[in-house]
Amino acid sequence: MENLEQLNFWKDKKVLITGHTGFKGTWLTIWLKKLGAEVIGFSLEEYPNDQLFNETNISSKMIDIRGNVQDLDKLKQVFTEQKPEIIFHLAAQPLVRKSYDEPLDTIKTNVLGTTNVLECIRGSDSIKVAVIITSDKCYENKEWVWGYRESDEMGGHDPYSCSKGCIEILVKSYRDSFFKKQSKYVASARAGNVIGGGDWSEDRLIPDCIRALRNKQTIEIRYPNSTRPWQHVLEPLSGYLKLAEKMWIEEKYDEGWNFGPRIDSIKPVGELVNALIGEWGEGSWADMSKNDEKKHEASSLSLDISKSYLLLNWKPKLDFTTTISFVVGWYKNYNDSNAYELCYKQIEEYERK
Repeated sequence: MENLEQLNFWKDKKVLITGHTGFKGTWLTIWLKKLGAEVIGFSLEEYPNDQLFNETNISSKMIDIRGNVQDLDKLKQVFTEQKPEIIFHLAAQPLVRKSYDEPLDTIKTNVLGTTNVLECIRGSDSIKVAVIITSDKCYENKEWVWGYRESDEMGGHDPYSCSKGCIEILVKSYRDSFFKKQSKYVASARAGNVIGGGDWSEDRLIPDCIRALRNKQTIEIRYPNSTRPWQHVLEPLSGYLKLAEKMWIEEKYDEGWNFGPRIDSIKPVGELVNALIGEWGEGSWADMSKNDEKKHEASSLSLDISKSYLLLNWKPKLDFTTTISFVVGWYKNYNDSNAYELCYKQIEEYERK
C-alpha cells in the first residue's frame, strides 16, 4: 500500500466500520489502528465469525458499538454522536448457502441494512467518503472463462448473490440522486474469495480445511473442479484503503471497483486444497459432491481488475504460493493468545512488499 504511512493520510481520521467484528472487519480494524485512525465499530452483539475479533482484544483500542444495521434509529445515533468522516460498510449475511435457508434475513440484512447505511450517510454532516463492500457474486454469472468488468450486468442466482447485485444498484441510485449534490463520495467494492488467518466461520472452505488438518481428519469438499479467485484478505483491504484515500482527494473515483487476485490465483477448489495440504505438511481430502444438498453454486467466477490497476494504481502483491504460505503460516503459529500479534506481523510483511 504505497505511501499511506508516509503521507499519514489515516492518522486521526474518524473511521466507522460496520461489521467490524467479522473476519475482514477485524483485519481492517487492526490495519487502520496501525495507520493511526480513530476507529468506531458497529456490529451485532454476537455473530458466529467474531472469534478473531475477540481473541485479538482489538475492542480495547477502538470505540466498539453493538447493534443491527436493520435498526435505522440506532445507526443514526452512531452517526450523530460519533461523527465519522469515512465509512467502510462490511456488515452482511456473508454466506451463499445460508441464504438458501434464510433468504428473508439475508435480504433484510444485506439490502435493507445497506439502505439504512446510505440513509445515514445522506443525513450526515460529517461523512465525506464511503466504501460499500459487496461481492464478486453481484454479477450475473454467465460462467465465462474471462473476468467480469465493472460495467457488466448485475444479477444473482441465489438470495445472497441477488442481494449483492441489489446493493450495487442501490448505491448508484443514492449516488446519482443525493450524494453528488452533497459532495459525498460513495463507491462500491467487489472482491473475490477472501482467505486468511483467523477465519473460523462455519461452512467456509479454508476454516473447514484447517479444522480437519488440526484434527488429523480427512477434508471433505464440494465441487473440487469449481474455479474461484482466491486472494489473501489483505489484498482487497489494501484496495479499499486506497480507494477511500483517492476519493477523499478527488470525486471521480466514486463508482464500482473490482479488487481481485492475480490471474495465477484463479484456481479450482481441489488445487487450492492440495496446496494447503502441501504447505501444512500432511493431510488428505475427499470429494463429497454426491452427498451434498443440491444448492446451486457457480462453477466459474473471476474478476477483471484492469480498471483498478490502471486508474487506482492498485494491484495484488501476493501470488498464489505466497497467499497459501501466509494462510497456513498464520494457523500453524496460532494459539489462544497471539492472534493480534500474528495479524499485525502479517500486515507489516504485506506493507514491506
